[in-house]
Amino acid sequence: MTVVFYISGHGFGHASRDVEILHALAAIVPGLRLIVRTAVQPALLERTLRVPHDLRPGACDTGIIQRSSIEQDDPRTIDAAIEFYTDYDARVAAEVAALSDDRVSIVVGDIAPIAFEVASRLGVPGVAVGNFTWDWIYDTHPAMTTRAPWIAPLLRASYAKATLALQLPFAGGFEVFRDVRPMPLVARHPTRTRAETRAHFGLPADRPIVLLSFGGYGLPDLDIGAIDALDRWSVVTTDRIRSAATAPPSHVHLIPEQAFIATGFRYEDLAGAVDVVLTKPGFGITAECISTGTAMLYTSRGEFREYDVLVRDLPRYVRSRFLSNADVLTGRWRAALDALLAQPAPPERMPATGAADVATAIVSAAAVSSAG
Repeated sequence: MTVVFYISGHGFGHASRDVEILHALAAIVPGLRLIVRTAVQPALLERTLRVPHDLRPGACDTGIIQRSSIEQDDPRTIDAAIEFYTDYDARVAAEVAALSDDRVSIVVGDIAPIAFEVASRLGVPGVAVGNFTWDWIYDTHPAMTTRAPWIAPLLRASYAKATLALQLPFAGGFEVFRDVRPMPLVARHPTRTRAETRAHFGLPADRPIVLLSFGGYGLPDLDIGAIDALDRWSVVTTDRIRSAATAPPSHVHLIPEQAFIATGFRYEDLAGAVDVVLTKPGFGITAECISTGTAMLYTSRGEFREYDVLVRDLPRYVRSRFLSNADVLTGRWRAALDALLAQPAPPERMPATGAADVATAIVSAAAVSSAG
């Protein structure tokens, strides 16, 4: 069985959940041949994807361009989308040609529209996995409908060619698919205990800890020494922050990404070992807070339609609280952190068992096609 996985290069959330799906898929398909097509940094997959795979780097969608972790670049986003989709048909043809000798069984897309064009031309099932579609995002993106009104309809036409859509929680835009199947949450789960993780990374066992989590961009404008909570809280981060010639202040722990390579510890272990994650809400970090029970202190991420869906439902599943961009960057964290720690547990628990269910659905779709 040969599976081609198209993974959006937008952020880390798509790749992190797909890694869990791919692990589940490999566990139930002996001899699986996996082709991964994505612009995600290869180092991320090297650290997290533990099954044999053929990585074919390259953009398969354009997503949203960021100026920083909390600020979008709207003009560049539109420019990138126009450039990518202007010669869309030629891109699709090139993808099909590149896969022509691979005896592809099924194509999965999270949630790049090109995946379903490719599947259609190869004559194999095309399965969508995700919680939003790019046409749904672009429908409300600033100036997209005035500068490039043709893009969203083009994407909808591609999505309509999907054989099946596996809809994750916090969803929007799935009415474009003809066959939609709701799935449980896909999330990474800690493999080490809270005590083991704190001890491994040299974190205090007797202080509340906040994890600064802003992905590949980090928060380079943050002066971490100005945080007003360091008398009571410890701060840990793997992100880029304002560089300093001197060592970080007391109670600030900077963990390099290399610390997760070949150590047996993973980022989700760290997320489960702290008391609060300070972040911008995206699917990946939200899923990890749900799976670990860690509270979330979140800030705005600009005009992004998924944000409203996540923020609306967060209180049901996660102890959560808002902190403005200004307060994040100037270090005014103490009051919000203390208030969040005092909040009661959320009223509902969401099962985070979706990886196995999604993998099973993909295998079933391939089997049905093969039998037909």
